Amino acid sequence: MELKGWSSTKRAARRAWQEMSLAEVRLWLELRKGPSGYHFRREHPAGPYRLDFYCAKAKLCVEVDGEAHGFGDRPERDARRDAWLAARGVRTLRIPAREVFGNLEGVVAHIVAAVVSG
Repeated sequence: MELKGWSSTKRAARRAWQEMSLAEVRLWLELRKGPSGYHFRREHPAGPYRLDFYCAKAKLCVEVDGEAHGFGDRPERDARRDAWLAARGVRTLRIPAREVFGNLEGVVAHIVAAVVSG
């Protein structure tokens, strides 16, 4: 089953291509190379959500989380989103933005390991 987004989500995803955070841009520059032969999409629309990065073959969503994800209602919103994706067979891997800046090579290796472990 292909994971598709609502039309409003597709429009928002297209706009978000130009609004990626610096951490997302740094990670995208690596993921777009297709590490270990796996293809990733950026700002992939999925139902009412936009996924930072998505590997369809592995049904893996990769989210780069900045500090804001730990405050307010963000943890609950993230949990609802992850549950929505899990109900559709999609795993979510959350990567702290600080890790992208501090250990990009290790982050990419971690993502590839998650893809391979399926």
